[in-house]
Amino acid sequence: MSLAKPAMRGLLAKRLRFHLPIAFGLSLVAAAAFKFTVTEPRKQAYADFYKHYDSTKEFNAMREAGVFESVRPTRK
Repeated sequence: MSLAKPAMRGLLAKRLRFHLPIAFGLSLVAAAAFKFTVTEPRKQAYADFYKHYDSTKEFNAMREAGVFESVRPTRK
């Protein structure tokens, strides 16, 4: 009895036919999961923040805190 010869010819192509669709599918699933678990909530959080953001009020608060060198706080 002799051992069967290993199938070396075409081995890469055979393994790629199996692994490439799996890798492609997993990458699509990972991209979709990242989009819906990270980017969409982040975009919604930014939209909610800027919906009620008042830049004038924020500027006045920073001016009174003494953040700016060119604008003096108005002491009332």
